[in-house]
Amino acid sequence: MSAALDEFGPIKAVIFDMDGLLLDTEGIYTEVTSIIAGRYGRTFDWSIKQNIIGRGAGDLARYVVEALDLPISAEEFLVIREPLMRERFPTAQAMPGAQELVRHLKANNIPIAVGTSSSSQSFGQKTTLHRDWFALFDIIVTADDPEVGAAKPAPDIFLTAARRLGVAPQDCLVFEDSPFGVTAAKAAGMTAIAIPDAAMADEKYAHADGILRTLKAFKPSACGLPALEWA
Repeated sequence: MSAALDEFGPIKAVIFDMDGLLLDTEGIYTEVTSIIAGRYGRTFDWSIKQNIIGRGAGDLARYVVEALDLPISAEEFLVIREPLMRERFPTAQAMPGAQELVRHLKANNIPIAVGTSSSSQSFGQKTTLHRDWFALFDIIVTADDPEVGAAKPAPDIFLTAARRLGVAPQDCLVFEDSPFGVTAAKAAGMTAIAIPDAAMADEKYAHADGILRTLKAFKPSACGLPALEWA
């Protein structure tokens, strides 16, 4: 970890990103974007993928269309993408340690929230196999929430989550897998731990308070949370 997290504690609430952090959806996004790119004779690879992880849908679509020089608008890209996503999202699996950490925090009465750039509709699709433990969250904030003015890297999603939890931003810990998400958390005045995609370089997370390669490497007691003995 790149910082001693007890310097930022004690933490009173935890906010989780969803895609690539709680649920393994990044492979679905990659598959679908590759399918669309292929229809126009383009190749979607890591050089582009690394720049869109964590972006909101509109921002992502604009970037992909421009980067791949697709002969469609960003709006058309999203229309084409929607049924491909809807078909695949319900198969999303949990990331290692996600369910265990969520259940541990809930059992110890720590306020917990999801702060995601997903829409409420896609949130429902992605959590199809995980209704039981997603029901443990006190608050769910999606990008289309009426109180969210802008998606990440703006801080709106996280600030809305903290406000509804009744916890000051400086007392919140955010888990994020994307540089944009870390930017959003820091802009909100929160402590941010990055859990990057295995292919992402650490230097993209220089603004995070800590970097771990899996949620299972997190030691809650390091920032004043109840200790967890990982299985």
